[in-house]
Amino acid sequence: MFVTGSNKSPIFVFGSVNIDVSARLNHFPVPGETLHARDAGLGLGGKGANQAVAAARLGADVGLVGRTGDDPLADFAAAALRRHGVAPDGLYRSAADLTGLAMICTDSGGENTIVVVGGANMTIDATDIARLSPLLTPGAIVLMQCEIPMDTLRAAARAIAQAGARLILDPAPVPEDGLDAELFALAELMTPNETETERLTGLRPHDTDSARRAADTLHRLGLRRAIVKLGARGVLYSDASGHGFVPPFAVTPIDSTAAGDCFNGGLAVALSSGMDLAGATRYAAACGALATTRKGAAEAAPTRPEVEHLLATQPG
Repeated sequence: MFVTGSNKSPIFVFGSVNIDVSARLNHFPVPGETLHARDAGLGLGGKGANQAVAAARLGADVGLVGRTGDDPLADFAAAALRRHGVAPDGLYRSAADLTGLAMICTDSGGENTIVVVGGANMTIDATDIARLSPLLTPGAIVLMQCEIPMDTLRAAARAIAQAGARLILDPAPVPEDGLDAELFALAELMTPNETETERLTGLRPHDTDSARRAADTLHRLGLRRAIVKLGARGVLYSDASGHGFVPPFAVTPIDSTAAGDCFNGGLAVALSSGMDLAGATRYAAACGALATTRKGAAEAAPTRPEVEHLLATQPG
């Protein structure tokens, strides 16, 4: 089953907007080492913006609520969002703060390291939830991430649940003290990768069996539906009906930046169109795989025809 037409359920993203400063290296520097980059770039990023763009590139109508500074980088972000089909109307421009920044280094194998300066993202508060809440309707899908203050994230999760909307939480980055029990209960679905799964459960998934054990632990913590992403080894999904596994797609990766965000954007679009968890996970995995085949963050998000071609040529 492929996603067709616009989303049946509204999709909103409540989260971060950054400008990414990226450098591509032959290898990562060791402490004290200075390297010349092969090339560099400036682009739209932040998990919130990336996920919104990923959904929009697949043909969905998506709303984004968040903050930037009131600076030239905010203008850059707004223009990039419009170019990708996301209206920046839901962004509050805070004159007292800088627009968020991410400094990304990618090595020749496509792996990356990321340092984030939260800026305005870390000032998101109850006033921003008040701007989100009137948009929420029963069945709406809301994507959130952990690049905003955790008190705000918890309060937003409560508002989403009270509205009867569905929360997909990307637990990245996992806070130092983990996630509290309330968030496991309020989220319909979480999508941790290997590192995040280990932080949440104490188990490092490396294959289907270990991912299944980790998913069972997430359920015991109160989570209804879990997706454990194993990178190039595939994806495990789990809910009350049992576990399933999506094997990896055969692609040639060059940059893994924002692959997880493209996964989540694709997941929201697939679920909003009525797909079950199995189909939505496979659709999302195709989105994430395609994102690794090109450079950049938001700019790496695939289009719907590209995803459908990959699904058709590599049947599961």
